[in-house]
Amino acid sequence: MAELLRGAPVANALCEAPAREAAALAKKGVVPALAIVRIGERPDDIAYERGATKRCEKVGVRTRGLLLPADVPQDGLAAALRELNADAAIHGILLLRPLPAGMDEDALRNIVSPAKDVDGATDLSSLGIFTGKGDCMAPCTAQACMEILDFYGVDLKGKRAVVVGRSLVVGKPVAMLLLERHATVTIAHSRSADLPAICRNAEILIASAGRAGCIDRSCLSPGQIVLDVGVNADENGGLCGDVDFGDALEIVAAVTPVPGGVGAVTASVLAKNTVAAAKRASQ
Repeated sequence: MAELLRGAPVANALCEAPAREAAALAKKGVVPALAIVRIGERPDDIAYERGATKRCEKVGVRTRGLLLPADVPQDGLAAALRELNADAAIHGILLLRPLPAGMDEDALRNIVSPAKDVDGATDLSSLGIFTGKGDCMAPCTAQACMEILDFYGVDLKGKRAVVVGRSLVVGKPVAMLLLERHATVTIAHSRSADLPAICRNAEILIASAGRAGCIDRSCLSPGQIVLDVGVNADENGGLCGDVDFGDALEIVAAVTPVPGGVGAVTASVLAKNTVAAAKRASQ
């Protein structure tokens, strides 16, 4: 039976230092504040906003929710983001994505001020992650993967790591973070030739393809550490990951559950990043 790499203890440990820093800032009259921009009523966006708000409150980060209608014009969203950039009381901006069809997501996410980009959404933040230079923050989900590996004492140096998925939200940035820690990294995807063989060769496997159960027993091997980033709906309407959890429990050494794994840590990374942005702004 595989060890379960639960996210809750990681999230709680991760928030200890930011909570102390937020309290110290508050004594100086600086209350770390995060603006969460949501367009429409997508259930997954609502759930993430609710979880992020609760976690931020525990750390001492004030949140401001900005709800815009699903049919908001692009220039209306752009104006709202620029207002938040100019608001000195706001230290971090989270733009919930994906945006409605027809919007230029690349243009809109890059409106966010680099100083307030606490979710690593802008191209400038990506540049920092890919070059290993600057003071940019990684996307929260990608960083959450690293926090889990660190918490559970996984030594990355020289390890064979396979990342399934090539998005700018998880796949590519987490590959760069692993590479920075001296892992030997392969990025695979749905069009990779013989994906199961690539995955079986991994010592550390990170699944972020966005397809329920696409990583099954054909992709798994004994001794692996598997991080499941996927959040999908199963046939009963419940949550499931990209990894066939039953197969993983039988085969691998350790796996994150869904829910209760990577997603549980992501909001804590967001809170930590917001406190860091507030501290930077106060200096």
